Amino acid sequence: MTALRPVTLITGASAGIGHALAQVFAKNGHELVLVARREQLLASLADEIAATGAPRPTVLCADLSRIDAAHQIGEALTAGGLEPDIVVNNAGFGLLGPAAALDRSEQLAMIDLNVRALTDLSLAFVESLARYKGGILNVASVAAFMPGPGMAVYYATKAYVLSFSEALHQELAPKGVRVTALCPGPVPTEFQARAGIKAQKLGRLIVRSAGRVAEDGYKGLRDGARVVVPGFPNQAAAVLSSVLPRALMMRMSAAHNRDRG
Repeated sequence: MTALRPVTLITGASAGIGHALAQVFAKNGHELVLVARREQLLASLADEIAATGAPRPTVLCADLSRIDAAHQIGEALTAGGLEPDIVVNNAGFGLLGPAAALDRSEQLAMIDLNVRALTDLSLAFVESLARYKGGILNVASVAAFMPGPGMAVYYATKAYVLSFSEALHQELAPKGVRVTALCPGPVPTEFQARAGIKAQKLGRLIVRSAGRVAEDGYKGLRDGARVVVPGFPNQAAAVLSSVLPRALMMRMSAAHNRDRG
């Protein structure tokens, strides 16, 4: 049997943090497989990376909300003679507004992408990750550390990603697989428009560029960090969430989310 070639699989790579993560991993010598629904944007990114002299990434157009998405990705990789040594789960979205007022089907789709698809892809390739002593980088959010009235379902999905990733960090360590949860604060990307957040409402002190967040995430995974929170203000918010009364944190989150609408 012909040996499969190791690649870094990145979901949600068509824009924002995923786009930046692809650039950072490519710059550091990783061959990439880029996954998202928007094939033209992925192809443009692949061309951009190839123009730097790096191997041109493989582009996979896939809808991760499909129940069989991980299986289809696995089959496509095998057919191409590839297997993951690193999985980067970046795909996800949020919605601003009270849970009872938002479209329920959209919120369930958010859970499906942010939670189910991430879980499936985190577990689907453990054997190959272990062979290469590779890793999993799951993109959560600083929102994972607190309840989020006004974005209740989104905050809850990111709390799951953080908890799941921390547990996997310990469970997969004996196999030599690193697992890191990347928990950025606000990053100016198309995420805000999709969520219904006004761009001018982003807090200047806690905003960090997608490129800087991607660099922080890459270094954290490389170094075997369990959790990476980019930027001191966001790190402070994460720490405060563990010491301040929960009721106070909810009031602060609710006020923050009202101000973003």
